[in-house]
Amino acid sequence: MSTPGNSAPLDLIVGIGNPGNDYAETRHNVGVWFVDALASWHGASFKTEKKFQGRVATIVLADREVRLLVPDTYMNHSGRSVGALVNFYKIPVDALMIAHDEIDFPVGKVRFKQGGGLAGHNGLRDISSSLGGNKDFNRLRIGVGHPGHQDGVTGHVLGKVSKHDRSTINACIDEALRAMPLAVGGDWQGAMQQLHNAPQPFQAKDGE
Repeated sequence: MSTPGNSAPLDLIVGIGNPGNDYAETRHNVGVWFVDALASWHGASFKTEKKFQGRVATIVLADREVRLLVPDTYMNHSGRSVGALVNFYKIPVDALMIAHDEIDFPVGKVRFKQGGGLAGHNGLRDISSSLGGNKDFNRLRIGVGHPGHQDGVTGHVLGKVSKHDRSTINACIDEALRAMPLAVGGDWQGAMQQLHNAPQPFQAKDGE
């Protein structure tokens, strides 16, 4: 893997979640929201690719052609889609970024990360498995909050966000989008610093 603070330029950005309308507005799908927003910012359209078990688009960012992928698989089987595309295009693992929900972050916090552990995230675990156990892919961790006890995690991530939480998450996604040219270009330290220094979104209370 590249040295900390630096990275290979990105070739593939993936947003993981669950397919179908029943899951579209759930916390588990915030990574999909990010990649959909990234495609929209660049006027790109997705095309379903059966051989990759997902929707694929291409954008030009930081003078690079970057593929976007939203798997059509369920979260726990994200690796089937990611592995198929990575292997087909021979994309280096450190040129891959996964956008995903992060229960260890409160709503309103979003951070880049290079490699590291999987923190019990089933989607990341399946992707790592599809890459031969390699964990060196980059991540965009989008906070969705923690229910307070482990037994409630599944219901929490599969629950729909409130209106004010969705607004807060959208603001975080916008900040991450502004930092993407640095990340795509390989300036990982610069991207992390820009996101860390971004204004924190206002978190309204219920009813506001």
